Amino acid sequence: MTIPIWVYAVVAGIVISALMAIKTGREERMLEMENIEKEGEIYLTRLEQEKERREGERVTAE
Repeated sequence: MTIPIWVYAVVAGIVISALMAIKTGREERMLEMENIEKEGEIYLTRLEQEKERREGERVTAE
């Protein structure tokens, strides 16, 4: 019993597609983590600025 060549082509296509999906998912996760880190840094900077502003207001009020 011989297997037609198109079956090998289909299996190869499925394997290549799966590998590309894994690669793309990994890249998207990395980009998402970078965005989350940037947003976190921005948030922390804003918190620090707000804290400094409030401390400045408290000092001037006293």
